[in-house]
Amino acid sequence: MVNFSARLSNTRKKFSFFGNSPTSKSIAESTWSEIEETLIGADVGVNASLEIVGDLKKETDRLGVSSISELTELLKKQLKVRLGGLDVSLSDDGDPAVWLFVGPNGVGKTTSIGKIASKKIAEGHSVVLAAGDTFRAAASEQLAMWADRAGAHIVTGADGADPSSIIFDATEYAKARQVSLVLADTAGRLHTKKNLMEELSKIQRVAGKGPGTVKEILLVMDSTTGQNGLVQAAQFAEVVDITGIVLTKLDGSARGGIIFAIQTELGIPVKLVGLGEGLEDLALFDAGTFVDALFETKA
Repeated sequence: MVNFSARLSNTRKKFSFFGNSPTSKSIAESTWSEIEETLIGADVGVNASLEIVGDLKKETDRLGVSSISELTELLKKQLKVRLGGLDVSLSDDGDPAVWLFVGPNGVGKTTSIGKIASKKIAEGHSVVLAAGDTFRAAASEQLAMWADRAGAHIVTGADGADPSSIIFDATEYAKARQVSLVLADTAGRLHTKKNLMEELSKIQRVAGKGPGTVKEILLVMDSTTGQNGLVQAAQFAEVVDITGIVLTKLDGSARGGIIFAIQTELGIPVKLVGLGEGLEDLALFDAGTFVDALFETKA
């Protein structure tokens, strides 16, 4: 099992106010602005931070909380509730089920697909990878390496081929061989390029016309981009029906608080998080474990 605490040290430093304050210290008026600044500095986002502090004040008054230690425990509970209100399950029931992976260049889509394929095959699923990124040099070759490593099938096309047709062919290939899951790569694209973004809508439509059922559309985000990633996510959500986020590079990021902003601003659940380079380091997101790791005093 992935050790969240060990991998979140950079983000935890951003929450250092809570770990460094004496537990017996009383709550002062300045405490609220300090908490607010801490949350914003951790990339939780202005709106989410203001909401969190506002709710925290109300609960503190209602419960008569007076010390920093009590306040910290109350904050942890509130953050867990805030992150735990969305469905983070991944649906793989289908004949076959299709998961589409979308996002900008360089965020780790292909690597995430490979790691997920390895996990699903280890769980007993059969998997087809669809090489729908026909524009990036060597994208198909990279995905083929992951297919070979994981023991998955792969369907590819020529460079520059229509990605929708490749993904459609992959669903037919999977149906014919009774493969239960299709993981479809797509070309990285800038959220500002309208024609490329609109192509994603076509991919979603065509993928659903074959024998498969689109069960997940996962937006892969690089956690180190912080609030810029939030803008990207909003743009992608306008053109396809995002069901969840795969948040990569969380182990090297000081901006892990972006998870709160994503779920507050967009209402999209973070379903998977990347915490390292190993196969086991792409983990299902668990709100309780994540929040506990942020407040842990021992690294």
